[in-house]
Amino acid sequence: MAEHLILSHTTKAERYAELLPQLKALVSYERNAVANMANIASALRMAFGFFWVGFYLVEGQELVLGPFQGDIACTRIPCGRGVCGTAWAKAATQLVPDVEAFPGHIACSSSSRSEIVVPIKDAQGQVLGVIDVDSDQLDDFDEVDALHLEAIAELVAQCLR
Repeated sequence: MAEHLILSHTTKAERYAELLPQLKALVSYERNAVANMANIASALRMAFGFFWVGFYLVEGQELVLGPFQGDIACTRIPCGRGVCGTAWAKAATQLVPDVEAFPGHIACSSSSRSEIVVPIKDAQGQVLGVIDVDSDQLDDFDEVDALHLEAIAELVAQCLR
């Protein structure tokens, strides 16, 4: 598992279902949250070919860039700003089919066309950070992504404890 994912060429939902137990196994023997988030970001990009996938973690009133895969990214995002800051402020997944139509979108990359951001919450529902996934295609994410990325966010929350 340390080098390879075992995924069949199936539907997106089936691919996520195959990936989650592998992610759980991957993080089960590592206590360092940064190492675990780095491997999760890499696995998500490998499994789905996402344009950009990574984490932002709450630090005061900002989200600070954490481990990611993709182009250079924005380093700090204020609470309530952009898709990531909105996901944090609302403590809810943000599914954005066209980032240009999202009020206050922060363009870290001009190639990003659609985005999904999922909050990472502790057991009390406090947001610890977000999983941010960008696509260079319009309308590339749906409720299947939301459902499964929310499960992955729960796994990441356990790593952050």
